[in-house]
Amino acid sequence: MAHSSTPAHGTAHAHAGGHPLVGHLVPVSTLLFTATGLLILTVITVAVRYIDIGEFNIWVAIGIAVVKAALVATFFMHLRWDRPFNVLVFVGCTLFVILMMAFCVLDTGQYRATQYTGNPPVAQQTLDANAPGAPVAQRKEEINP
Repeated sequence: MAHSSTPAHGTAHAHAGGHPLVGHLVPVSTLLFTATGLLILTVITVAVRYIDIGEFNIWVAIGIAVVKAALVATFFMHLRWDRPFNVLVFVGCTLFVILMMAFCVLDTGQYRATQYTGNPPVAQQTLDANAPGAPVAQRKEEINP
């Protein structure tokens, strides 16, 4: 029988790479502070919905959502204690999502003058024939000159 200095089940190599077997243990206080922060940001998100600051409302809501997503990824998904490559992938994906949203916003701004607030004209003709009294379609420039 060969003599081995490792235990019977080979647990000596279980910590290869410096990572524990069960993952990173986060203190309960950190998790509670993070959860409290997420709850506070949720209340702020709901409160901002009732404050009319025009088209800026969507940007405030997106900003709060980004902060909440960062908290979840950093502490609940253990990204803070993970390998730097995973942080690079997360940041890269986030930047690509922001880039996609920017292109979508640019595209909607291009066609803003032709958007309708009511029904499109063909749909309005059908509604007038089948349901008199339906709302009339108006272009945005007709409403806000």
